[in-house]
Amino acid sequence: MHKHTLPRTRPARALSPLVIAALLAGCSFIPKYERPAAPVPEAFALAGNDVPATARAAADIDWKDYFTDPRLQRLIGIALGNNRDLRVAMLNVEQARAQFQIQRAGQFPTVNAIASGTRQPSLVNGQYANQFQAGLGISAWEIDFFGRIGALKEQALAQFLATEEARKSAQISLVAAVASGWLTLMADEELLDISRRTLDTREESVKLTRLRLEHGVSSELDSHQAESLAQAARATYAQQQRQRLLDENALALLLGQPLPDDIRASLPSMRLADAAPMQPLPAGLPSDLLQRRPDIRQAEQLLIGANANIGAARAAFFPRISLTAQFGSVSDELSGLFKSGSWAFSLAPQLALPIFDAGRNQAGLESARAGREIAVAQYEKSIQTAFREVSDALAGQATLQQQIDAQRAQTQADAKRLDLSDLRYRNGVASYLDLLDAQRSLFATEQALVQTRLQQLQNQVTLYKVLGGGWTDTGGGPARS
Repeated sequence: MHKHTLPRTRPARALSPLVIAALLAGCSFIPKYERPAAPVPEAFALAGNDVPATARAAADIDWKDYFTDPRLQRLIGIALGNNRDLRVAMLNVEQARAQFQIQRAGQFPTVNAIASGTRQPSLVNGQYANQFQAGLGISAWEIDFFGRIGALKEQALAQFLATEEARKSAQISLVAAVASGWLTLMADEELLDISRRTLDTREESVKLTRLRLEHGVSSELDSHQAESLAQAARATYAQQQRQRLLDENALALLLGQPLPDDIRASLPSMRLADAAPMQPLPAGLPSDLLQRRPDIRQAEQLLIGANANIGAARAAFFPRISLTAQFGSVSDELSGLFKSGSWAFSLAPQLALPIFDAGRNQAGLESARAGREIAVAQYEKSIQTAFREVSDALAGQATLQQQIDAQRAQTQADAKRLDLSDLRYRNGVASYLDLLDAQRSLFATEQALVQTRLQQLQNQVTLYKVLGGGWTDTGGGPARS
């Protein structure tokens, strides 16, 4: 004899239209999203530079086409493969993708296989009886009538997309940092060469003044002044050696490995003036940054997610309808399972309507609204930051070349002045102080010229970065539905 504990009802196919209707009846309380107006001027003040009309936007130029030096391309490739910060950013994307899939799964019922067996005494006669059950079950599946689960899914999707934009920002920053670090090492080598030549010159000057002192041609003061200047050059040389090592360590951290030996060996022969040229970049309009800059797109996705949270908070005020169902076979004998007459199913819908929660739902809604306002402010701040970064880079582009031209002319003048001062000193027409002053001035202007050249090249790297260059959009990722 078979004992059934699951109540018999109509065949399951009779319920399917009701379930489908319930699924289609869902609604959403997510506010309509409207992109906030960009709180910046409509154009860049220095955007009218001499850029060819055929110049491509930075975001459309692959980094391999912008940085054409094979050594730099190799370093950037190494960094993209080994940098730990970028690796973390990529793993964050995978984690956010999984979280989105978890949240999306909440829209569908979870079907479990169920099997159980019990043996217990009867309340009527005290005799032990067996009961076996096997089948399928759905446990507390929430039917999303009011869009709460859908809103949470939208929030998770926005978080995933924001994380993907953060990965792109990390790549842009890494590409620019490697390029800047490479140029810095080139400048370090050039500064070391200047200091080395200056130190050699001043050591020769020390020998000359000592010889002149021995022959009574110069004073002891001249000898000490020459020695002081030589020691100053030696200290500067040591300082620059240390800075060179620190800059290489910083670049190695970006690469995720030591600098390749062949690239390190090629550095001493390189000069900033010989650096591979970079393409001219049109500034475009500030509105272009909304689509070109991943950090702005990240901020917008976070705003969309905060907007979706309001929908979930609103839906919490409405009833939650959940469904628990089982379908299977029940028998008092194991061999009787799945035989004719042993099949049954149960359907247990449940409705929970919030009546009193001490203001929990209202506080949740207020928190979600405040979160959206925070996200709006952060989105607007990201636009303002991007506008400022581009404006700064354009200011550098407009003025640095003029500064370089002036410093180059100053260096040439100081070199000529040093030659004349040395000639006048040797002929006894000028004092040694004039010669020392000319040496100090030339050393300072040579260093300043190298540093300004570095600043100009790094400014070009920065302009490429802040205009959204350094990554290629290959598409992919889940679409909104």
